Amino acid sequence: MNIEQTLKQMTLEDKVALGSGKDFWHTKEMPQYGIESIMVADGPHGLRKQPEEADMLGINDSIEATSFPTAVLSACSFDEKLLKQMGKAIAMEAKANKVSVVLGPGANIKRNPLCGRNFEYFSEDPYLIGKMAAAFIQGVQGTGIGTSLKHFAMNNQEYKRFSSDSIVDERTMREIYLAGFEMAVKEGKPDTVMCCYNKVNGLHGSRNRWLLTDVLRNEWGFKGLVMTDWGAMVNRMDGYEAGCDLSMPGGSNFMEKETIEAVEKGDLDEAYVDESARRILKLVEKGLEGVKEEVQVSLQSNFELARKIAEESAVLLKNEDTILPILEKEN
Repeated sequence: MNIEQTLKQMTLEDKVALGSGKDFWHTKEMPQYGIESIMVADGPHGLRKQPEEADMLGINDSIEATSFPTAVLSACSFDEKLLKQMGKAIAMEAKANKVSVVLGPGANIKRNPLCGRNFEYFSEDPYLIGKMAAAFIQGVQGTGIGTSLKHFAMNNQEYKRFSSDSIVDERTMREIYLAGFEMAVKEGKPDTVMCCYNKVNGLHGSRNRWLLTDVLRNEWGFKGLVMTDWGAMVNRMDGYEAGCDLSMPGGSNFMEKETIEAVEKGDLDEAYVDESARRILKLVEKGLEGVKEEVQVSLQSNFELARKIAEESAVLLKNEDTILPILEKEN
């Protein structure tokens, strides 16, 4: 595909339409321009491809795949090589099932013990998060399958997680909440980053230009695509200006009409739409290449790897001087 030539041929309406998914797990195809669709799927602990009915809660059936230890456990291994092996194994299952992008890893700080996503975040320590996330990304993308580093950023609590406002001063952000993401971006070079549901200092992740452009792209050198968490787009025009490229899931045509009108009135520069469309086309091109090869995967071998990772991640605690509040059974 000649991306620049394709962009010149596309109408404004089609470029805006390309900025949201086709359905729950696919990007849009546009045969009139030679644009094909690619599939994305969870997740960071094992492929969750839903071939028929789709949801983001895991309610509907998925294909058979290996269930790997979650990040809350695998981080305890402190073993980057194991995380690379896990990433490669998950990616090969994705490749075998024509899934172009694995939605992971999660790199948020464990801040609130009630956060519903803590199981898929690595640690309370930014350095460990960054190293493990980068290793996972390298393992996946070494196969030609893409990743999506998530949830950017400060998605650390469950209570009102779609609308809560993470108010954090910049030093704390950079030293704690963003440091793992920065390391993962610079060392892992993920194909995509997934923005968060929550607000960050008053602005939702999908419309936060400081996060998505000033920091992620301009400071850290991120070259890939930013997609929303599922249902995280708040305002499409703000999203374009912030640097949020792909609104997921698709099927709703959310704010497409308003976006077209904003461009026609001069309220939104069409260059923002073009840049997002360009990033989507680059991801599609790479995604199609990544699943072109026919591969066979041994789920039994991957199960053995999953067990090894679990064994290497086990942590034994010694309750010296009864420092831990554990009641010991009396003789």
